[in-house]
Amino acid sequence: MVKRLTASAFSATVMVLILANAHAQTGSGDAAQLGKSLTPVGAVAAANAAGTIPAWDGGLTKPPADFKPGGHYPDPYANDRPLFTITADNVDQYREHLTPGQVAMLKKYPTYKIVVYPTRRSASFPKAFYDDTLSAATHAKLAPGGNSVLNTTSGVPFPIPHDGQEAIWNHLLRYRGDTYGTTWTEAPVLRNGDYTPARQTFEYDFSYANLAKPPAAREPNRMMNFFELLLSPPRLAGTLLLIYEPIDQVKEPRRSWLYSPGQRRVQLAPEFAYDFPAEASDGMRTYDDFNMFNGAIDRYDWKLIGKQEVYIPYNSYKITGNSIKHSDIIRPGHLNSEYGRYELHRVWVVEAQLKPGVRHIYAKRVFYLDEDSWAAVLTDKYDAHGQLWRVAEAHSINLYNIPMYYQTVEAHYDLQSGRYDVMGLRNEEPRVYEPLKRSAADFTPFRLRELGTR
Repeated sequence: MVKRLTASAFSATVMVLILANAHAQTGSGDAAQLGKSLTPVGAVAAANAAGTIPAWDGGLTKPPADFKPGGHYPDPYANDRPLFTITADNVDQYREHLTPGQVAMLKKYPTYKIVVYPTRRSASFPKAFYDDTLSAATHAKLAPGGNSVLNTTSGVPFPIPHDGQEAIWNHLLRYRGDTYGTTWTEAPVLRNGDYTPARQTFEYDFSYANLAKPPAAREPNRMMNFFELLLSPPRLAGTLLLIYEPIDQVKEPRRSWLYSPGQRRVQLAPEFAYDFPAEASDGMRTYDDFNMFNGAIDRYDWKLIGKQEVYIPYNSYKITGNSIKHSDIIRPGHLNSEYGRYELHRVWVVEAQLKPGVRHIYAKRVFYLDEDSWAAVLTDKYDAHGQLWRVAEAHSINLYNIPMYYQTVEAHYDLQSGRYDVMGLRNEEPRVYEPLKRSAADFTPFRLRELGTR
């Protein structure tokens, strides 16, 4: 990553990287710092030197009085006012805290802007997950080749990472709830802003880090099982998908079954993995783009660059809330910047370089992982010629009744075509997150057939 920095900015960046690497080195089994100088998931607990990132105080853990379980999440920071706005006209002033992808978006679209608010370190998780992280810190290890994580069934496996593989596994295995249902809309957007929405409902049953299940009840080598039902557009309505998501997807590839209402039968689905074009995205994202990155890590060499302070989407209650419609958010070229909220946070920078002789449409990917949650919040994706091709950003809120940092609206931008895909739109849904009672027996091809014939 090459940036044009002032001397003072360069020194500050170097100090951040030194601090990050120091923590990575002292993290060799030194779990004693978790919950002290480090947060329970491994972030630096202290404020930054400039005071622009506050100290972590436990995050957001209590719902406001007007919150109704299952419904939309009222904005606890609704009274915050923007500090400043970054546009193409002043981008150089803030470049040291921006990614190459953000700079490219600002320069390509005069209407794109980054509205910066006070930083709120709201990320929080259940105490049981913190306890599991403390245990994982001294027990978890990478399997040979790095394609799996051993000796843990819950918790951030590597809260003090040594390398890029450990860091990306923290993203993959972060806490994302136990068993729940949710419905949202995806929209591939043309250059002129036209789009055909695809409404989908999901049921997720996590095995890894499912705090409602004792360790003995968690399926071995299973991250989660989930159902997907397409509700619209009409040509796809009634399509059902069942996926078994292993942890080690090299040893045990992802398995999926598809029910087509036209054929009225269940069949094994194609390989929904790696750079296979994702259904309903109009080719704007790959299957391993979902959730910013998912699936097997074996096609890339992973490098931990260090830490950087970046303006990232955070506490995005406005763009997620039910006071606006999908049509308010979707604009030609990019999401409506009026509804975005960005804050200065420390992120881990992880670079994935495609291995020689291996195929993927992205030759290089750079991930920016929020230190307080381990979620990838920004991604820059490069083509085979080394040119920045696609940029992705994930907006998030804190589900303070659980509590859990939760990604909502996810946008994947194609800088070359001017099109983009947005997913996770819940604005027009009555319910956001609905806990369910399910077991592994409920996620079978037989149940897929039952649901499809109703």
